[in-house]
Amino acid sequence: MVKTPLGTRLPPSRFVKSVWKSFMAESGMEPRLLGPHLRITNATTGKVDFELDITKDHTNRLKILHGGTIASMVDLGGSLAVASMGLYATGVTTDMNITYLSSGGKIGETVRGSAVCEKIGKTLAFTTVTFTNANGELAARGSHTKYVTNAWKNNVDYTPPEGAQIADEEE
Repeated sequence: MVKTPLGTRLPPSRFVKSVWKSFMAESGMEPRLLGPHLRITNATTGKVDFELDITKDHTNRLKILHGGTIASMVDLGGSLAVASMGLYATGVTTDMNITYLSSGGKIGETVRGSAVCEKIGKTLAFTTVTFTNANGELAARGSHTKYVTNAWKNNVDYTPPEGAQIADEEE
């Protein structure tokens, strides 16, 4: 259970899915690039698993998963791992690194990601994200550091936007 900004306790999966819904409603990039093709498959305190069904919009001219798509998922995955610790506001990126090891996949395949919040403090959160392709091979790994000081401050007084709802567990 994580303590939410509203002071209630929710299973991490439900809270993280609510944060993902907020990204979809409020962000400019995530809904366009990842949108309905990305699913959170599991979330526990400190860890979020997700998967992306690869479409043409996610690929490069070689028709394989674009490194920029993976970089975007490192950014999002790190944010969701921070959310799994109970922060609705997930901070801002200070550093991000991605190592590409093999193809993430092609159109019609699914790439799976696992994001872990390795450490969170008053100022910084450190996350790692790994990706496996449809063959189960390690495709990429990333590290993501986030500045969270203001996220902690905003978390205390957070009021959801009008009409925002906490996600249902089944979603």
